[in-house]
Amino acid sequence: MKIPIYLLLSIFSLYTFAQNDSIKPSIKISGYMELYYSYDFSKPSDHNRPDFVYSFNRSNEVNLNIGFIKASYETSHARANLALMSGTYANANLASEPGLLKMIYEANAGVKIHKNKNLWIDAGVFGSHIGVESAVGKDCWNLTRSIAADNSPYYESGAKISYTSDNTKWFVSGLVLNGWQHMQRVNGNNTIALGHQVTFTPNKKILINSSSFIGNDKPDTAKQMRYFHDLYGKFQLHKKIGLIAGFDIGAEQKYKGSKTYNIWFTPFMMLRYALSNRVIIAARGEYYQDANGVIIIKTTPNGFQTYGYSVNFDYVLPHNILWRVEMRGFTSKDKIFTLNNEPSRQNYFVTTSLAVSF
Repeated sequence: MKIPIYLLLSIFSLYTFAQNDSIKPSIKISGYMELYYSYDFSKPSDHNRPDFVYSFNRSNEVNLNIGFIKASYETSHARANLALMSGTYANANLASEPGLLKMIYEANAGVKIHKNKNLWIDAGVFGSHIGVESAVGKDCWNLTRSIAADNSPYYESGAKISYTSDNTKWFVSGLVLNGWQHMQRVNGNNTIALGHQVTFTPNKKILINSSSFIGNDKPDTAKQMRYFHDLYGKFQLHKKIGLIAGFDIGAEQKYKGSKTYNIWFTPFMMLRYALSNRVIIAARGEYYQDANGVIIIKTTPNGFQTYGYSVNFDYVLPHNILWRVEMRGFTSKDKIFTLNNEPSRQNYFVTTSLAVSF
């Protein structure tokens, strides 16, 4: 397996800075494990949840969604992270990655390129710059991931430059990527993908984020440019009440050289209420429309046009343990699901999970 030149340069720079760093290096080992049981009332015989679900996607069995061990290295001018993982999340989301790459959750290195400003260049494999949700359940308000999260990148590989303002209110990043959720490029694809992220946090109660992706996810012979934008806001309405609202929209050329585009979009909203320091409830509403099957391919007359809704109960146990229960449903315009052995517009399931972090 070839190592990208940008990663080699980053590691070399990391070593050079570390040798001259005046601050003692910090090395941290951490880990995370998320066990779950999900019951789909459609009773799929192969135990797989619908094909647009990429996390918590096994039904009627106790399983591991994600588990990883992570090593982090940091000085005042250099940083690096390496995390190896396993679980049904990895099996579903990294199915196209070859060999041992399926085990990589994170593998990156970075150097600070300005003495007095928080300006960094990093390269390698990162969590995605798109979306308010990540693969780590404990950091998300809902037990399962939204349709938007499951069908946009969870991870990415490439290089990025990022800047955090002195007052920490602004974060700005520009990215050069290997594609739409890829460590290894699609065969025959030589197109560089680009991205941006801007986050504005005027105070502790408000966060506004804008992220984008521009690139081609197919071989050059079938090149179809894809443009995607993710916008969300996170608001602390009260010391016990939080709100997240967002809207994603994407466009992809209908065919190579086309001046017309297939459009998909998804609005979503999450509401969280803390009954106490240990007991939290949350709800989510969402709608995902991909009538032309850019991301979610369906052969029914209206393609994929689906509402999602859920409510979850969380209980925070001592020693960094989180127990959760969630009830969730989907309602589609077409009969893309199965219920009681008949085609159905509805799909219902209940999930419980236990997350441990250290």
